[in-house]
Amino acid sequence: MEKERNSENLGKLSDVGLFIENYDYIFSDFDSRSYSQKLLSEDLLNEMNRASKEKKFGDIDLKFLVPKNKRDFRKEKIIKERLKEQFKINLKNLELTQKKILKQGSLFLFFGVVFMLIATFFLTRGSTDYLLTFLSVLSEPAGWFLFWEGLNLIIFQSKKKVPELDFYKKMSKAKIIFVDFD
Repeated sequence: MEKERNSENLGKLSDVGLFIENYDYIFSDFDSRSYSQKLLSEDLLNEMNRASKEKKFGDIDLKFLVPKNKRDFRKEKIIKERLKEQFKINLKNLELTQKKILKQGSLFLFFGVVFMLIATFFLTRGSTDYLLTFLSVLSEPAGWFLFWEGLNLIIFQSKKKVPELDFYKKMSKAKIIFVDFD
């Protein structure tokens, strides 16, 4: 009964609480490097993402519940630093990717309009010149393709990254805590 109450209180205090049997559960099984360099476990990231989606606003307390007899405060300090560092790196990389998608979409959109203007120019000239007709035929579909692909990148592709960006924004600001349980 006491253990249940203790577990309930920990759950109420924490926005995201995860039980781990040992510190290795935080990191990839395939990475043999030290805790200060290891890659994070994809399973852990997925679980943290799922648990953090319920938290819409404010800071998150990320609590790792570790068996009391397996706690090592020196390792926990290293792990906290590693988690913070990795969350910030992932956030920065996603922000750069998002900017790149928006920039590429804007360029496509711009050049799509330019090609449409070129096609319009050739069509309004009313020339029977073979070369001008060919350039008009070539410019019009290129303009439409670039225009619509640019809109696709700006409107749809950039939005696909938003949930992942939100997750890493939350995690990069999260307070990481290790708590023991029996």
